[in-house]
Amino acid sequence: MNRKSKGQALIEFVIILPLFVFMILAVIDLGKILYFSNILESKMDDVVTYYEDKKSFNEINDLVKLDDKTIEFEATNENNNYVVFKLTKDLEIITPGLNFILGNPYNILAKRTIEYEQ
Repeated sequence: MNRKSKGQALIEFVIILPLFVFMILAVIDLGKILYFSNILESKMDDVVTYYEDKKSFNEINDLVKLDDKTIEFEATNENNNYVVFKLTKDLEIITPGLNFILGNPYNILAKRTIEYEQ
């Protein structure tokens, strides 16, 4: 291997390295988004179970925030027929460039509408 081909390999490496780093960080960020989406959907199942067990909205909020204080809980009563539950979590995106596309922080939302029980 002569000196010229070594320099060529170095230049190719320097050109490709930022792309690989971007792809690795983007996969990590997208994996975190999917992970926390699944966590919020699981918590939403718990919220519906709590509601069916006749717990108050304040009690449900306290139970949701037991594990993760950054999850926001919201319950609204629409037309006295339906209750809308929303769980949101803000996630910090670490990938440069991807944070401009997705927004920083990225807001993950889980939402359910169920029939109102009195």
